[in-house]
Amino acid sequence: MFVAVYWWRVHPGKEDQFRKAWVRGTELIRQRYGSYGSRLHQDRDGRFVGYAEWPDEETWRKAYDQKMVYDEPETRAAFSDAVCETPPGNDPVFTMEVTDDLLDRAED
Repeated sequence: MFVAVYWWRVHPGKEDQFRKAWVRGTELIRQRYGSYGSRLHQDRDGRFVGYAEWPDEETWRKAYDQKMVYDEPETRAAFSDAVCETPPGNDPVFTMEVTDDLLDRAED
């Protein structure tokens, strides 16, 4: 399994807009590109941090190279409108292979 970690700062008052767009965008990326999905966290400094799981680096790389474009421009626009800061180039801050996994998966 492969993991990519991203972060975003969001304009004050646009947190709900961001979260809704992130959820929908993640669903679309899972459907179109084969990710295992993602978790969204919020750091104490206000940044949102996304941890996305992929079957392997090759699957992630193909999606990343295509900029993970999906066919809902309104979702992409809502996401972009909410974000005020990303790491340089909006690149992931970590890309990692999972070596050991002891995380319990919650039942849906």
